[in-house]
Amino acid sequence: MTTTLALTGSPLWYASRAGGTLALVLLTATVVLGIASGGRAAPRRIGRFEIGLLHRNLALLTLVFLGAHVVTAVLDPFVHLSWAVTVVPYGASYRPLWLGLGTATLDLLLAVLVTSALRRRLGVRSWKAVHWLAYAAWPLALFHSAGTGTDTRLPLQLWLYAACLAAVVGAVWWRLAKAGPGHVAGRLTAAVAAIAVPVVLTAFLAAGPLQPGWAQRAAVTPTVLTGGGR
Repeated sequence: MTTTLALTGSPLWYASRAGGTLALVLLTATVVLGIASGGRAAPRRIGRFEIGLLHRNLALLTLVFLGAHVVTAVLDPFVHLSWAVTVVPYGASYRPLWLGLGTATLDLLLAVLVTSALRRRLGVRSWKAVHWLAYAAWPLALFHSAGTGTDTRLPLQLWLYAACLAAVVGAVWWRLAKAGPGHVAGRLTAAVAAIAVPVVLTAFLAAGPLQPGWAQRAAVTPTVLTGGGR
């Protein structure tokens, strides 16, 4: 039974991958909107209230699909994940590094959600400091998806990663071009990240998921190694 699931994939696996992919796309849209509409780069034809409302709704929708992704992954009998893995990074025996990145992403987004609900009590400065974690969660989610997904080698999936990457990097460079003087350290950090993430992701894909047998080597559980990987 395990071998059959490994070769064909269970409905829960397909649901988990679909939920995770949609969550990545929505998180990308949320991050792009947040970057492009901040500071002096904010559009003048649309009110900040409308932009903020769209940004918040996209973030909430991201969490909905991320929740579906997590629940279906735990319920999927192929890898036997525990519920603790959803909040404690690197506790899984199956693809521990890449699943750990996904758990870290969820923890960061939950921290943003909780602090947003307590925004009035925390104050704007403290809320903004935590809110920046959403931007840190995006590359973690991207590498989690590329490292965990056994469909990473499919052209459609690679194009999707490329589109998400291009959207965020393009938004960063556009924001930097529109930015005024000041905040040199923050601008330099953003510029370095916009260069480093595509380079590191490309090198990782070439050395990892795009190589034959990656699915088997990345998984460390005996069931996966003997069952052929999924």
